[in-house]
Amino acid sequence: MTARSFPVSEVVAAQRPHRKDAARNFDALLAAAREAFAEHGSEASLEDIARRANVGIATLYRNFPTRRALFESVYADEVNELCRVATEVVDELEPWEALTAWLNRFAGYLVTKRAVREALEDESEIFLACRDSMYAAGGPLFERAQRAGAARPDMDFGDLLRLIAGITATSFVDDAQRARVLAIALDGVRAAR
Repeated sequence: MTARSFPVSEVVAAQRPHRKDAARNFDALLAAAREAFAEHGSEASLEDIARRANVGIATLYRNFPTRRALFESVYADEVNELCRVATEVVDELEPWEALTAWLNRFAGYLVTKRAVREALEDESEIFLACRDSMYAAGGPLFERAQRAGAARPDMDFGDLLRLIAGITATSFVDDAQRARVLAIALDGVRAAR
């Protein structure tokens, strides 16, 4: 896989301001929102997000005029990061290791996704671009692992995403337990040796 543009990368690029100070604030707000949504869900306080980003509430509203705009931007930014990881791991790792590195990042993304998903419609432009981008980024990693004989041939990428989503939907004692359960599930995805 070569570096390429995914549908969501254009959405993210179009939203990010060009001035360095404004871009820095935009990025800080996205990071703060991602953290707040992971901790408090979709009801996270916008004032808390601005405080975490070390900006005023007016700066938050200048970048994200509505709560929905903030949700969409966080969601698109997370998917954009998943796409970036996919292009990195394919060149650096063997097929199975590339797939599992991407899936571990995908599992982390699902935490944020749950918080913002309830605020987005499944058919919104952002949601559709994100879904298309995720499949375009992760699907080839899975198919590559299948061609290499490392992943089961009797499942498709949609099955794999549902498996990971199901695992991350439950609560865990800590991140170590989540990683352990994910590793056990991935052992079931790996082709018999």
